[in-house]
Amino acid sequence: MPAILKKTRSLCPKCNAVLDATILEDGGKVWLERTCPEHGHFRDLYWSDAELWKKFERFESIGKGIENPHRDAPPDGCPSYCGICTNHKSATLLANIDLTNRCNLNCDFCFANARACGYIYEPTFDQVMAMLRLLREEKPVPTPAVQFSGGEPTMRDDLPRIISAAKDMGFPQVQIATNGLKLARDISYLRELKDAGLSTLYLHFDGVTKETNFKIETDKNVVGNCEELGIGIVLVPTIIKGRNDHEVGAIIRFAADHIRVVRGVNFQPIAFTGAASEEDVARERITIPELLQDIESQTSGIIKKDDFYPVPCVVPISDFVEAFTGKPQIRFTAHQHCGAATYVFVNDDGLTPVNRMVDVENFLSALNETAEKLKKGGFLMKYRALFETISQLNHSVKKDEYKTGRDLWKLLGKTLIFHNFDALREFHWNALFVGTMHFMDRYNYDLSRVQRCCIHYATPDGILIPFCTYNSGPVYREVVWKKWSKPLDT
Repeated sequence: MPAILKKTRSLCPKCNAVLDATILEDGGKVWLERTCPEHGHFRDLYWSDAELWKKFERFESIGKGIENPHRDAPPDGCPSYCGICTNHKSATLLANIDLTNRCNLNCDFCFANARACGYIYEPTFDQVMAMLRLLREEKPVPTPAVQFSGGEPTMRDDLPRIISAAKDMGFPQVQIATNGLKLARDISYLRELKDAGLSTLYLHFDGVTKETNFKIETDKNVVGNCEELGIGIVLVPTIIKGRNDHEVGAIIRFAADHIRVVRGVNFQPIAFTGAASEEDVARERITIPELLQDIESQTSGIIKKDDFYPVPCVVPISDFVEAFTGKPQIRFTAHQHCGAATYVFVNDDGLTPVNRMVDVENFLSALNETAEKLKKGGFLMKYRALFETISQLNHSVKKDEYKTGRDLWKLLGKTLIFHNFDALREFHWNALFVGTMHFMDRYNYDLSRVQRCCIHYATPDGILIPFCTYNSGPVYREVVWKKWSKPLDT
């Protein structure tokens, strides 16, 4: 018997009309249902594991948005006239800026669909600078990370200058989303990007064999060049059922083998933003729970489905730091069903998920309780609460099970006692981030997810647009690109 879990709003996959929708449980899975007056009833898979959906639901954390939104709420409701408006509930954690729609590849599942446009989109240097300033002016916390994307951002001659300007504006994290072709063959260019201030490569990496990744040798050269120069990499596989989902475990092992520079793997289950048929969706759709089950199976249970948590689970860390320092912090208030993540320590003994070393939920609960105490007390109360927290966290860290647990405890103690929250960066050098973000398409579009999006696109119009609105549904990418385009032959 189907059970209603939530009400939301969605889109008609035929005409993009905004419709009332129901999220319901049926047969152990979670479905999205809505009815269009013109095109009829639609029922699409939302999550393939209802119990995991409920676990993630417990971590819901609705933010307050930003203090200086770019628009008033649209009179016709979301997602019409979309931008970061008074309806939006999250600040910008990561901003994308499309530098060009030119590309030196032609992938059949590309978000940008660059070759098919028939025109050039390439904002000027001054327009890019205006977008960067918009991000750093966001309140109460300036946007901490920017990613230059496209097309292929290395097609622009002024990319080093743009990266340098972003660092000068104060972005702690500056990264590029790249296919790596130019970086594999020209290490001097990669060195130029590093010297300009590049933090991380977001490398398109779909598998470890030629069958799943035609540019695997190129990718290996990119990793080798980054190892030589000390540049961090996040591997970004687009996962398509029946094409490369059988290699997710091998991709994680590849990352672990190159832990010196590979900081993480961010799996992206395919979103059907192009001209996909319902048959394509049924055949190739892979949900977050299915991906996590594949990871568990293909790592022989070393990394389990239950090791993963939703993005907003870390909100108590922001609460604690904000309460302790009195300074506003970035807040990971993305929708609880947008993604999942864990950390895996790579050491001589192999892979050790952080859950084996830390009672994650107890750890987060302790921070949450302390944050509430810190908000109420003065100087003495602050330090009393701090040492009570250290005692509670001592019970959360499983020091006797893994030697890495002792190292983690020392790091947490150093961070809390000496107020050096930058010390947490050491954690990332010793651990591999394994995560997934399932961006939406017109078949699984949930407006409550759009309103909580933390990944935004900056545009020459002087507004920010949530990722899934920009790339699917109304397809604002095409609107923005066409508005600021020029003919191909110029």
